[in-house]
Amino acid sequence: MPRKALYLAISLLAFTGCASMDARDPEPGPAEHQEPASATEPPGAEAPLTEREFRPEELYLLLTGEIAAQRGRYDVTLANYVEAAVQSGDTGVIRRALLIAESLNSQSAVRTLTETWIDVAPKNEEARRAAAIQALRDGDLGATLNHLEQILQMGGDADFDGLAAMTPRLPQDQQRELGRLFGELQDRHPDNAEIRYSTALLQNLTGSPETALETLRPLMEQKQSEFQPALVLQGELLYELGRTREALQHLQTNSRRYPESRQLGTLYARILVSEEEMRAAQDEFSRLVEQFPGEHGLRLSRALVAIENDELALARQDLRHLIAIGQQTSQAHYYMGQIAEKQGHPDQAITWYDQVSEGSHYHPALSRAAELRARAGDLDSALEQLRGVREANPDDAATLWLLEVNLLQGHNLHDQALATATEALEAHPEDQSLLYARSMIHEHLDQIDQALADLRTMIELKPDNPTALNALGYVMTIHSEQLEEAQGYIEQALALDPGNPAVLDSMGWVLYRQGDKEGALDYLHQAYEIYPDPEIAAHYGEVLWSLGQRAQARVVWERAADDDPEHELLQETLQRLGVDDL
Repeated sequence: MPRKALYLAISLLAFTGCASMDARDPEPGPAEHQEPASATEPPGAEAPLTEREFRPEELYLLLTGEIAAQRGRYDVTLANYVEAAVQSGDTGVIRRALLIAESLNSQSAVRTLTETWIDVAPKNEEARRAAAIQALRDGDLGATLNHLEQILQMGGDADFDGLAAMTPRLPQDQQRELGRLFGELQDRHPDNAEIRYSTALLQNLTGSPETALETLRPLMEQKQSEFQPALVLQGELLYELGRTREALQHLQTNSRRYPESRQLGTLYARILVSEEEMRAAQDEFSRLVEQFPGEHGLRLSRALVAIENDELALARQDLRHLIAIGQQTSQAHYYMGQIAEKQGHPDQAITWYDQVSEGSHYHPALSRAAELRARAGDLDSALEQLRGVREANPDDAATLWLLEVNLLQGHNLHDQALATATEALEAHPEDQSLLYARSMIHEHLDQIDQALADLRTMIELKPDNPTALNALGYVMTIHSEQLEEAQGYIEQALALDPGNPAVLDSMGWVLYRQGDKEGALDYLHQAYEIYPDPEIAAHYGEVLWSLGQRAQARVVWERAADDDPEHELLQETLQRLGVDDL
C-alpha cells in the first residue's frame, strides 16, 4: 500500500463500523450536545462529553469518505471529512480531518478546520496551537501571537521562543512587525520570563545584541533567577559583544550553579575552545561527559579537544567507545585516522580513513587516504581509488573530480591536473569549484589569459561569488597593469564578504601597487590580525618595510618563516628586498 494511502487508512480505521464516540474524548461537541458544567468547574471550562451519536448525514459523510480513501479518491475523503467536521463540531472528527488535510497539504481545509475547532473549543490548547501554526503560514503574525497568548493564559507552553527563532526566515517587513508585536506582548506581561527571553532572542537574531542584553537585564538582576534559557542567551550575547571574560565568568558560575544544564556547560566549553583555552575546555567537556554519558556529541567534542592537547590516549579511548556503540562512527573513524597520522602511522591512518562511509568527513577522509597512498609512492592506487568511487557515485562526481585534481596539483603534476580539470569540466561545465581549480592551475603555469577566462566564466554564472571576484581582481593585480579594474572586482568581493582576510589582503595589495601605501597598510593589518598566514605576512611585511617600519616587518616575516620556512611567496619577497638575515 502506498505510504499516503496507509497514513489515511490509519486515520480512518477508527470510524469503521462505529456510530458513536464514548467519554474518552475530553472535548465537547456543539452546544446542543454538551452536558451542563458543574458548579465546581472553573469559569470557561468546557464540559466533558459523556456520549454522543452522529446524525445519519454525518455518519454517511464519514463512511463514504472512508470508501473514497480505499479507492484512492483522497480529494473526496478530505471534502467529506471537512464537511462532517463542520456539521458535527466533533473534536475527534476535526483532529482526523486535520491529519488528512495536512497529509494532502490542503491549506484551505486546514484553515477551515482550525477555525471550526476554535469555535467549538476556544479553551483547547491543541486547537489554539493548530490555529497559531496556520496563522503563521498565512503570514498573520498578530493572529499567531494572539493564539499563543491564549495558550499562555490557559497555563500551557506557548512556545514564544520557537516563534522568535523563526525570525531570520521572515521578510524584513515581517521581522519588524514581529518585533513590534513582541514588544506589545512584553508590555502586557512584563513579569513573564519566557516572553522577555523570547523578545531578547528575536532582537539578537535581527542584529541588535545590545538591545537584547538590555531586554534581559531585569531577569538577570533577579539574583536567584532560574530561567536557564535566559542565562544561556546572556552568555551568548556577552561573547558576541566582545565581553569575553565577562561571558566566561557568567557561564562558569551558572554552569556550576545548574550542573544539570547541558546548554550552559556546552556553551561555556565551546567559548573556551574559541578562545584557545584548550585545557579548561577539556576539563569542562570531561565534566559534561560524566554528567551526560548518553550525549555522544559531548564525548566526540572531548576527543577533539584532547587531540589538540596531545592527549591522544584519552582521544582514542573516547573515539573507540563511540565506534563500539555505533554512534558518531564516521567522525570517530576520521579522527582515529588523524591520530594515526599524527603518530606517524600512515598505513593505520589509511585503514581508519577507508572506514568513513558518509557525512561531512567522507570527502576529507577520501582525500587524506589518497594523499597518504600517493606519499607512499602509490599514486596510481590513489587515483584508481578516487576514480572507482566516482564511477560508483555519479551524483557526487564533480566533487570527486576535484579531489583528483587537487591530488595531482599537490604532487606538482600540473599538466596532468590541467587535463583532468578540463575533462571534469566537459561533464560539469558550470561547476564553480572546478572552474576555480583550473584557473589556479592556469595561473601556476603562467597561462594568465586562460586563468582570467575561467574566473570571468565563474562570475558570469554567479555574479555574487566573492571568491571569484576576489581571485579575478588579485590575479589581475599581480599579472597586469589593469589595477583600477582589478580594484573594482576586489571592492565587489569586499562588499559581499567584508571580514574575509583573503579579500582584505587583495585590497591592500592592489592599493600598494597603485602607490597608496598607508591605505594598503590598513587593509593588510586587518587581514594579518584575522589570519596571519605566510602570504598575507609577506605582503604586510613588504608594506611595513616600504614605510620604513623595518623592525616590525622583520617580526612579521620571522613569525611567518617559523610557520612555513619554505613558503614560495615569502621567500621571493625576502630575496627581492635583500632580506637574508632573519
